[in-house]
Amino acid sequence: MSQATWDKYNFGGDAMRPITIRLFCSIVVAVSLAGCGVRMGDESARTPVTGSAGGATAQNANAKLEHCDQSLGTLAVVEDQTAPWYYRLTREYKLTSTVPLIRLLVQQSNCFVVVERGRAFGQMQTERALNQAGELRQGSNFGQGQIVAADYSLNPMITFSQKDTRGVGSVLGGIPYAGAFGALAASLRTSEASTTLTLVDNRSGVQLAAAEGAASNTDFAAWSGFFGSGGGGSLGGYTNTPEGKVLAGAFADAYNRLVGAVRNYKAQEVKGGLGTGGALGVQGGTTPVSQALESPAPAPATKPVAKPAPKPALQAAPKK
Repeated sequence: MSQATWDKYNFGGDAMRPITIRLFCSIVVAVSLAGCGVRMGDESARTPVTGSAGGATAQNANAKLEHCDQSLGTLAVVEDQTAPWYYRLTREYKLTSTVPLIRLLVQQSNCFVVVERGRAFGQMQTERALNQAGELRQGSNFGQGQIVAADYSLNPMITFSQKDTRGVGSVLGGIPYAGAFGALAASLRTSEASTTLTLVDNRSGVQLAAAEGAASNTDFAAWSGFFGSGGGGSLGGYTNTPEGKVLAGAFADAYNRLVGAVRNYKAQEVKGGLGTGGALGVQGGTTPVSQALESPAPAPATKPVAKPAPKPALQAAPKK
C-alpha cells in the first residue's frame, strides 16, 4: 500500500494516524478473539468438559460428547504419575491430575460405569478397617463382598507441542506504521495438545481399544501486555490456563473416538487361542508352532512296486 493510499484512508493524515492505528489494532483483537478458544465445545464454557453427572443422567454436558444408551461395563481410570508427561503437566503447566476430568467425561457419556481406584479407595479401606476393629455403629453395613470389580482400565497419556503463528504478522507487515504490530503478532502462540486413551481388559490384560485426540488454542497474553489499561482490555483471565483448556478439548476428542471404536468392536482372534504361542515360531521354542520347526519332514510317499502278472498255465495236449 502506497503512502498516498494510506493517507487517503487515514481520516485526517498524520494527525489521526495514532487513532487509526489503535482502531485498526482493536479490530484485529476483536477478530482474533472471535476465532480463539478451544475449538470443541460451548464457546461460553470454561472448557469443553462442562456440567455434571449423577448416575446415568448428565446436566449441561457438552452437546458434542458421545452418549450411550447402555453401559458397556465398569471402568477405572489409571494414570501413570511416573511418566515424563505427568511431570510436565504438574510442574511446568501447574495443572492437576487428569483423572477427575476423564471420569466426568466417562460418566456423562453413560458408556461405562466408573469405579474408584484412586485416593478415595484408601478411605474405603479405612472405613472397612474401622468396621473390623468394632469402631463403627451397628448397621453400618461395611461387610465383605460389596466392592464392584473394574472390568476395564482407561489409561490417559499426553503429548504437548507448541508453534508460532505468523499469519497476522505477515498481514500487518504490509501496512505502513504497523511495524510494532507486526512484531506483536509474531509473538502470538498456538498451543496444541495431543492425547491418547487406551482401554485394557483387566481380566486378560488385552488391549481392547485406543484412540488419539487433539485440540489447539491461541495464547493472547502478549496483547494485554502491549495495550495495558488503555486499550483492548485485560486478557489475563483467559491466558491464565490455556493449556488446561486445550487438554480438556483433546481428551474429549480422544474419548469420542474411543467410544466410536468400541461401538464397532470386534474381538481379535488368534488361531489356537490367545496366549498359547501365536502363529510365529522360533527355533528351540516350546510352543506348538516352534516345535513344528524341529519336527523332521515326513518322508515322501513311495508307490508300491507292481507285481509281474502270473504266466498262464500250459494246457496238456489232447489225447489222440
